[in-house]
Amino acid sequence: MIYLDAAATTFQKPPAVVQAVERAFHSMTTPGRGGYQEAELAAETVFRCRCAAAELFHVSSEEQVVFTSNATHGLNIAIKTLVQPGDTVLVSGYEHNAVMRPLHGIGGVKIKVASGVLFDSEAILRDFRQKLTTDVRAVICTHVSNVFGFILPILEISELCHIRGVPLIIDASQSAGILPVDFQKFGAAFIAMPGHKGLYGPQGTGILLCADNHVTPLLEGGTGSMSALRGMPPFLPDRLEAGTQNVPGIAGLAEGLRFLQQTGIETIAAHETRLIGNLAETLQQWPSLRVFHTMTQGEQSGVLSVLAKGIDSEALAAKLAQKGIAVRAGLHCAPLAHKTAGTFATGTVRISVSIFNTELELYQFTETLKEILTEKHGNPIV
Repeated sequence: MIYLDAAATTFQKPPAVVQAVERAFHSMTTPGRGGYQEAELAAETVFRCRCAAAELFHVSSEEQVVFTSNATHGLNIAIKTLVQPGDTVLVSGYEHNAVMRPLHGIGGVKIKVASGVLFDSEAILRDFRQKLTTDVRAVICTHVSNVFGFILPILEISELCHIRGVPLIIDASQSAGILPVDFQKFGAAFIAMPGHKGLYGPQGTGILLCADNHVTPLLEGGTGSMSALRGMPPFLPDRLEAGTQNVPGIAGLAEGLRFLQQTGIETIAAHETRLIGNLAETLQQWPSLRVFHTMTQGEQSGVLSVLAKGIDSEALAAKLAQKGIAVRAGLHCAPLAHKTAGTFATGTVRISVSIFNTELELYQFTETLKEILTEKHGNPIV
């Protein structure tokens, strides 16, 4: 199989990640629930992962690193801490349902959208400046669109929020491990990210970076600390980590973070953008395809969406799957992004890569896509 769906999950993991998960199953229990060796080893592993995340994302204290089950979990905590019924919230036009559904679920929230043209950072910044009015209680913005790979001007947006005194929540699902994510520089109230994408950890892991202890727990229960309290402990990370943690997952995530440190995020970004840039350059020559790509440096990650004339996006993805190529098609859990880009009615076929993909795999994908389109239209290149 040629796997080109890293924006959903990085399927190929560093071997050390798999080994760490297996080792944890045989040697660790739950941190904070016992003074014996297996519990202490679990606590040490979790702490080591927390410290590695704090270092990688420039967090001043490891206590501000909270483990979650995924980015959606973290975003729900962040949103339900900052947003109350009746509030006005400003979001980008490229948000995922992990943002939009919690906002709708709160009830009575007025949602303002800073759209901007796809791959036009200045346009989206202008819209943010215009719509960040005094009634806005929070801003939520994805760092990178999961549909189009559009890198939003998150530093400028965060500076605008700072000037206006409005807290910012950043969804780093498509940027953590691929682009620099600097918690101190971004100045966000929260940054949420999954472990199973650019961090190369297992599914069921995630990280929420928190600016301070003023957070609303989504879950309440045992933490192994201050057990006499009726409520959750007032300090991080315990306040947000109720119940038994996914220790095997966190052990694997720690090795994913180590892999990033050893490989270098800049190296990963350069590899992914080179693969996608070369692919886009080829596909843009085919009249039967609409390719969503920009030549502006620093505005697109290793994600590319395409539309094929006369072929349903999901049907095209199914044909590719039959030939051993894994991509994703449809709305990608981000209908707002498709409405902004004008692809809501059709969805797109998304190709996304990781550090483990090769030029040969992208060439084989191109040849397979050519075969499918030739069956429909004749030679797609002419």
